[in-house]
Amino acid sequence: MTRPIPLLLLLLAIAFPLSLLAGRVWLDFSATPNAMVILAELRLPRSVLALVIGAGLGASGAAMQGYLRNPLADPGLFGIAPGAALGAVASFWFGYAASAWLLPLFALAGAAGAMALLALIAGRTASGTQGIALFTLGGMMLASLAGALTSLMISLAPNAFAMSEIVTWLMGALTDRGWSEVWLAAPLTLAGIACLLVAGKGLDALTLGEAAARSLGVRPGVLQIWLVAGVGLTVGSGVAVAGIIGFVGLVVPHLVRPLTDRRPSQLILPSAMAGALLVLVADSVCRILPLVTELRLGIALSLIGAPFFLHLLLRMRQGAM
Repeated sequence: MTRPIPLLLLLLAIAFPLSLLAGRVWLDFSATPNAMVILAELRLPRSVLALVIGAGLGASGAAMQGYLRNPLADPGLFGIAPGAALGAVASFWFGYAASAWLLPLFALAGAAGAMALLALIAGRTASGTQGIALFTLGGMMLASLAGALTSLMISLAPNAFAMSEIVTWLMGALTDRGWSEVWLAAPLTLAGIACLLVAGKGLDALTLGEAAARSLGVRPGVLQIWLVAGVGLTVGSGVAVAGIIGFVGLVVPHLVRPLTDRRPSQLILPSAMAGALLVLVADSVCRILPLVTELRLGIALSLIGAPFFLHLLLRMRQGAM
């Protein structure tokens, strides 16, 4: 076992400056006109936002896998990301173009609504296997319902332009994002990661079994509240500013886990750093690919995540045989 944090810090220190230079036009301060303006107003906020969103998704994925004791758990399973997406799609119906803050506010409201419904469904249930199962099924139900309502709103879009904007936004991207999105997402994501870190000791205790966790003073209802709040803040804020970006919370914990002692509490912070690195590198690659239009970040990460998910399934099948 090695300590992943110094390694991840080194990789981030290398990747971040390169991301500021990467793009269709590589920044050359001696030759590129307005290079400092491009750096300060376009490249820098986009790279910072990639770090913020990736950190939130990575941390929430690690916490979910620890709580559900399922290596295939992903933040979208809770229904919070689909709820945030539903709220954002609804904003297009109420004049998103009239205010730049309308879309993220609606998305955060959608995430908050999903969090509240999930707490009502599972917050007072029995703990243990039954409680976790109901918690998971409640999240899946919310995700399915939010997805169906989102599809309904797309099909009933008032005009072709609104439909195009909705579909494009749902693909997930950091294109044209600025400092206003950073100031919105960063505090909420940091607060969410703090909630997940608070829940870390309880997640460690759950690995010993339900009875042992209770004997160590873990209260399952309180633990659920910290998890729902943490995942809601990290995932909801990310969706609010960038759209749906999937698979980060699934992939990153698996990459980092072999470098830790495998305790959930020790996996959250490294997963946040690895998630930040993954999203930063993926966004940089999207910028430099020689395509007619820039590849959407959500599509790029899905192309990475889907084969990884299949690989995990095959490994689990071989282990069961």
